Amino acid sequence: MAVPDYQTFMLPVLRYAAARPDEVIPIKVLVDAMAQEFALSEEDRNEMLPSGVSTTLGSRVGWARTYLKKAGLLEAPRRGHIQITKRGSETVASKPERIDVEFLRQFPEFLEFHNTKGAKESKSIQNENESSQTPQEQIETGYRQLRAALASELLEKLKTTSPGFFERLVVELLVRMGYGGSLKDAGRAVGKSGDEGIDGIIKEDKLGLDTIYIQAKRWKDTAVGRPAIQQFAGALAGQGAHKGIFITTSNFTEDARAFTAKVNSKIVLIDGEELSELMIDHGIGVATTFIYEVKRIDSDYFAEEE
Repeated sequence: MAVPDYQTFMLPVLRYAAARPDEVIPIKVLVDAMAQEFALSEEDRNEMLPSGVSTTLGSRVGWARTYLKKAGLLEAPRRGHIQITKRGSETVASKPERIDVEFLRQFPEFLEFHNTKGAKESKSIQNENESSQTPQEQIETGYRQLRAALASELLEKLKTTSPGFFERLVVELLVRMGYGGSLKDAGRAVGKSGDEGIDGIIKEDKLGLDTIYIQAKRWKDTAVGRPAIQQFAGALAGQGAHKGIFITTSNFTEDARAFTAKVNSKIVLIDGEELSELMIDHGIGVATTFIYEVKRIDSDYFAEEE
């Protein structure tokens, strides 16, 4: 039989993990188990995606795993492995006939993920061959979904880095965005005892006509509130500075955002979602796997002289 679509893999993947609640299962083992579950031939197992980067089987099982993880049914104790969660076990115990995107939308975490920028514009589909979108629309929607998934995973990774690493990353990102020039000349991470609330300093331009001060908070879930912004504003005043950027892996409260409009200094707030998008845009912490070229007819080429 042909390799099933990724949604068809969701329930078998969850059942396989539920049968081994105490095991941390390698992805390779999971992929092999799914091949056996659907009695896939050697040809089916080795079928490659058009990009040639991975097998169709591995890609589709991988996407099933990703969606189940976003719904809180699976977790990844370490890279390249999965394990069932309590919610996942309870879901299997309820004996659903099928698990697909529509089924997963009952879970708030998945709904938030699926409604991120780009993904919220796509339709829930029951079978990848039943889409009403044109080929171009499918490519564009697929790209937005891939980017949304990458941004989400990138943000999760950022939250596990050390404070020092995160501070240096922020300075590197701002340099890549065009502030200052070279990394050596443009900015420096401070982030040490006695830094007076400043984590980094960067020149606004290559000539250094002005200086921008940086505060970087690698917080997992706690929102940055007004007191933290007030402290940063006070640190700027103490330096005689007028411009600052406050970056966090979490988000800002409405009160914090409202406060920035009242202070004399210009303070820009960048939350985790915007940070991950900027990192993707400027190639920080990500790598290009492949590029698709979409071409059209060049009408000028075929325009014969009369």
